[in-house]
Amino acid sequence: MINRRDLLGWGAAAGLTLRTGRAAAEAVVGDDGLHKQDWFFDSFLEMEPDLEEAAAEGKGLMVLFEQAGCPYCRELHNVNFERPEIVDYLTRKFLVVQLDLWGSREVTDFDGEVLEERELAGKWRVNFTPTTILFPTAAAGAESREKAEAFRAPGYFKPFHFLSSLEYVGEGHYETQPFQRYLQDKFAELEAQGITPDVW
Repeated sequence: MINRRDLLGWGAAAGLTLRTGRAAAEAVVGDDGLHKQDWFFDSFLEMEPDLEEAAAEGKGLMVLFEQAGCPYCRELHNVNFERPEIVDYLTRKFLVVQLDLWGSREVTDFDGEVLEERELAGKWRVNFTPTTILFPTAAAGAESREKAEAFRAPGYFKPFHFLSSLEYVGEGHYETQPFQRYLQDKFAELEAQGITPDVW
């Protein structure tokens, strides 16, 4: 079922103007070479407590793997995260934890294992950057990453598909249909309104 809030988000992703209360902040590059956003979650890098904290706020958890010098990571920040409709939806529905594909900070996995970021990336089979992994509110208490993960974008998604993936998990569509079916329904709904989304 497609609701009014979905259509507002879709219209914005299709290239329509959408005014929101939150302006996109300009990304800066940190000492680790990764682009930073002021709305990233200041995490102790403990996955299960992070997801529990997000769930307590009615949000899911996004784990974003990036690496220094990654042109598609830069694109994610300079294109996707410059769109207020994406930042508004993302910050309303998720806490975002950024990890370095080659980093050495210790992270506690959902199963309690403590690993360096680069080891966790290997364990989670993260091979590309950026890789966006979404964990829904309902996954709090899961015993493993496999049981908690609802969606993964292995690489850069353009704004339309990126916002669609957030909605797919944020609105619970992952529970009833695969992502491709969700996109087909979304395209059909936009087409019925005479809207051709800007997907490239």
